[in-house]
Amino acid sequence: MTAESTVPSPGGQPRDPGSSPLSLLPPPGAAGPRLPARRASERPASPVPLLAVDLAAAGLGAAVLADTRHRLLLAALLLAGTLLLRPRPPRPVTGVLDELPAVCGRIAVAWTTPAALVAAYAPWHALSARTLLLGFLLQSAVACAGRGLVHWRRRVTLLRRPHAALVVGPAPTARRVATAVLRNPGCGVRPVGIVAEESDGADGLPVLTTGEEVQRALIQNGVRDVLTVHPSVRSQHGPLLVALAASGCAVWEVDAESPAYPSREQLAGFACRRLDLGSRRRGDVGKRMLDVAVSGTLLLLVSPLLLVCAVALRIGEGPGVVFRQERIGKDGRPFTLLKFRTHRPADEHESATRWSVAGEERMSWFCRFLRRTSLDELLQLWNVFLGDMSLVGPRPERPYFVAQFTETYPGYAARHRMRAGITGLAQIHGLRGDTSIEDRARFDNAYIDNWSLWQDVCILLRTAVAIVRPTGS
Repeated sequence: MTAESTVPSPGGQPRDPGSSPLSLLPPPGAAGPRLPARRASERPASPVPLLAVDLAAAGLGAAVLADTRHRLLLAALLLAGTLLLRPRPPRPVTGVLDELPAVCGRIAVAWTTPAALVAAYAPWHALSARTLLLGFLLQSAVACAGRGLVHWRRRVTLLRRPHAALVVGPAPTARRVATAVLRNPGCGVRPVGIVAEESDGADGLPVLTTGEEVQRALIQNGVRDVLTVHPSVRSQHGPLLVALAASGCAVWEVDAESPAYPSREQLAGFACRRLDLGSRRRGDVGKRMLDVAVSGTLLLLVSPLLLVCAVALRIGEGPGVVFRQERIGKDGRPFTLLKFRTHRPADEHESATRWSVAGEERMSWFCRFLRRTSLDELLQLWNVFLGDMSLVGPRPERPYFVAQFTETYPGYAARHRMRAGITGLAQIHGLRGDTSIEDRARFDNAYIDNWSLWQDVCILLRTAVAIVRPTGS
C-alpha cells in the first residue's frame, strides 16, 4: 500500500493534494469561498481634522477687521464659504502642495464674494484692498500649515502601521507589482501574499492557490487591502473578491501596464482605482426605493392588461400560463424568474439549455406579439417588487449558460456584482436575444462601474420609448 503524499504549501504547511483550487464561479446556490465573518471595514480618513483646520483659519482670517460687528459677520460668511468650497483630495492621503491651488482658490472666492456684495449694496462698508489681501494671506497661511500638519501625521501613521495586502492575479505580474509596492513604503501598503491559480516557483512572497490558504493569510496578517493586477481577475475570481470585500477588505484594481497620471489615483506609480464589491453599495437604498415605487405602481396600473394576457393565453394555449425558470442573480444566487408562457419546450432539458426561441415557427400569432412587444416580461415586475431583481441591471441567465459564458467571455462573471434587471444599458443598445455575449458583458460591467440613480432613470425612459420596437428576447 502506497503512502498518501502531500505537497508543501507556499506558507510552509503541507497541503492535501485534494485541496480544491480557487473556483471561477461557485455552482448555483453554493456558497462562495469561506472567509472570516465580516469585520469592521477600514474607515476612510476622518474629515474632522481638516475641517477644524479650515474653520480655525477662517476665524483667524476674519480677525483682520477692526470692527467687531463686521468681524463676526465676515467670520460667519467665511465659515459658510469654507464648508461649501472645501477641496476634495484626489487620494486618501495627499500632501498640502497637491491641494494648494484648490485651498487658495476657494479662500480667494470666500473673500471676494462677500467683499463684492458689500461694495455693491453697502459701499460705505466696503473692504479695502489691504484688508482683503491681509485676510486672504493670513487664512491661506494658517489653512496650509494646519493641513500640512494633518497630512504629515497621517503619512507617519501609515509608515508605522501599513495595511497588509494580498495581490491577486497571474503570479509573475502579481510578484512584479508586489515588489514595486514593497520598494515604496510611503504607499502605506505591505503585500503579504500572492493569490494565483498556480505558483511560479520563485522565492519571496508565498503564492496562495487554495481558499484555505487565503483564509489563513487573511486571519494571520489582518489583511485590509486586496490588489487585483490583471483584467481577467474580476471574471475568474469574482466570488473570491466579493467574499474578501464582505470580510472588510478594500479591493483595488491596479493597472500593471499603464503609468499613473496626476489626475488619477496611484499606487507605487501604477494607476489604480477602488472597486465597489461590498454587499451593500452606496446608493443601494435609493435604487431599492425606486424599484419598489415604480414596480408597485406599474403592477397596479397594468394589472388589467396582465389579466387580459393571462386569459388569452389560457384560452389559446391551454393551462400553464405563467412560465417559471431558474436564473442566476446577484452574487451567483439562483432565483425563480416569472414570464408569460409563449413557448412550450419539449422537456426540462430543452428549457434549461436551449437558446433564444424568439422566431419559433410553432408560436401562435399572439405569443409572437407578446414576445415582439416584451409584454411577456411584465410579470418580472413582481420579481422586482419581491427583491429578486431590479428594474435596471444585467439581464439574468440560466445556470447552464452562466457556466459556459463565464469560461468563454472575460468579465461575464463580474456582471453578478449587482442585482439582475428587467432592462439595462446593454438592452437599450440593441443587445437582446441572439446578440454578442461579449458586448453584453462589456456594457453591463460599464453600467455597474459607473452606476448612478439618474442613469437608472435615463435607461428606464429610453426603454419605455423603445419597448414597441420588434425585437427578440
